[in-house]
Amino acid sequence: MVGIPGHTPPHLPHPFDLEGVLSAVDQTTEIVTVTGASISFPGVRALDGVDFRLFPGEIHSLMGENGAGKSTLIKALTGVYQLDSGTVEIAGEQVRFTSPVQAQAAGISTVYQELNLISNLTVAENVMLGHEPKRGPLIRTRAMREAATEHLERLHLRIDPASMLGSHMIGVQQLCAIARATAVQAKVLILDEPTSSLDKTEVDALFSVMRDLKAQGVAIIFISHFLDQVYEIADRITVLRNGKLVGEWETTQLPKFQLISHMVGKTADELAAIAGEAAAGERVTQDAEPLAQAIGLGRRGMIEPFDLDTYPGEIVGLAGLLGSGRTEVARLLYGLERPDHGTLTVRGRQVRRFAPRHSLRRQVAYSTEDRKVEGVVGDLTVRENILLALQARRGPFKPIGKKEADELVNKFMTSLDITPANPDLPIKNLSGGNQQKVLLARWLAISPALLLLDEPLRGIDVGTKAEIQRIIADLARQGMSVVFISSELEEVLRISHRIAIMRDRRKIGEEVNSQTLTSSKIFETIASSQELR
Repeated sequence: MVGIPGHTPPHLPHPFDLEGVLSAVDQTTEIVTVTGASISFPGVRALDGVDFRLFPGEIHSLMGENGAGKSTLIKALTGVYQLDSGTVEIAGEQVRFTSPVQAQAAGISTVYQELNLISNLTVAENVMLGHEPKRGPLIRTRAMREAATEHLERLHLRIDPASMLGSHMIGVQQLCAIARATAVQAKVLILDEPTSSLDKTEVDALFSVMRDLKAQGVAIIFISHFLDQVYEIADRITVLRNGKLVGEWETTQLPKFQLISHMVGKTADELAAIAGEAAAGERVTQDAEPLAQAIGLGRRGMIEPFDLDTYPGEIVGLAGLLGSGRTEVARLLYGLERPDHGTLTVRGRQVRRFAPRHSLRRQVAYSTEDRKVEGVVGDLTVRENILLALQARRGPFKPIGKKEADELVNKFMTSLDITPANPDLPIKNLSGGNQQKVLLARWLAISPALLLLDEPLRGIDVGTKAEIQRIIADLARQGMSVVFISSELEEVLRISHRIAIMRDRRKIGEEVNSQTLTSSKIFETIASSQELR
């Protein structure tokens, strides 16, 4: 960071008395002030002279497409990245954090988009990490679990605090990360895509906690691609595009269509045209024989036996609340888990070897919901990530030739509009949305007959979301069979030809998509199923 001439910014972790500073600050005085923030990575100008301000007792939404600079800005605020130029002030005092630990010591608590948790520790150890109740040097385990339970219950999450975090699905882990962030007495709370894995009930619980914190004077930065949520909870909105500041508005003064236009740099008519192309339309083929057929497929303790057919040219949506069993269905179909009930056939042949390598040979591909852990390989380049599945299918003794590799990579970089358009960049330097596009390119490179997509639109901006939906619809029109999973029912309804409804790790119904099928009807099916049990 470039400092002010003649002034040396404080270097933490010496104690930073944010509480004392705030005692003289009212809600009309900025608690966070960023001026002229710029950061560059190899081949990427992530931030370009960005200004930003945050006030106590407000919820401020930071908006923009993937790659706009949102996550980079908050990582600069919390010491993950260092500014090339510009300044950061906390309650009027210039600071330079060199680690998230220093930022937390200064009263800034953060939930990053890519969860920063320790899967081989318990839920309680993760929630209370860094502020465990102690007696002398020893952690009071019982008190720690009781405190963790209290913080989790504020989010309506009731799980065993002694259970291993890694044993829970990604949505539960997301709530644990939020509980950890709200467990400390922070004065600035940063939430980067906190609702991406949550159902409506859990979102409502989170918003209730956020409103309580706001009333206590906590300043909250809220990053989300769910526009309805932004307009429900945020007081002000700042928009970034291509690493630059577009503007700042009070939420009530910025109509939704204008926000989208500011974010993507397109008019409402241009966006409507893209959205129209994303609709699935009629199923392309009417084959009597399914491409894949699950009969009584299940695994004890994981998912109840279910039947599911998929046909060429058809998109089958899986709808249900968090923990309903959607992901478990996909993992069984792909062979990440081995069933102990039922049968699975692909192209009329019964599957006996359940493992990803065998699925790849059957031209079955699976894009996981956990992009960070099971998806991208951060230290590999974009090129290497795209070619990974194809090389795995061919084996170590049949390397992909340079000409073929270049043609494949260039094809998908162009067709999916992956930016920056440099295949030799480490994928970790790309935004979350562009990493998602690379994952999609990886599976398209093997020309799958059946593509299983688990939350492919999570953390994706509105413009990129429409583009990926259009690509999925085009793949179905070309004869591919697709299973599409999303926690957003409107997304499932928009793109699917047929919808399987899940609850409590059971398939409870199936509906052909039509104009009469609504999200309310699906919720009624889920609710009535619960009443009958």
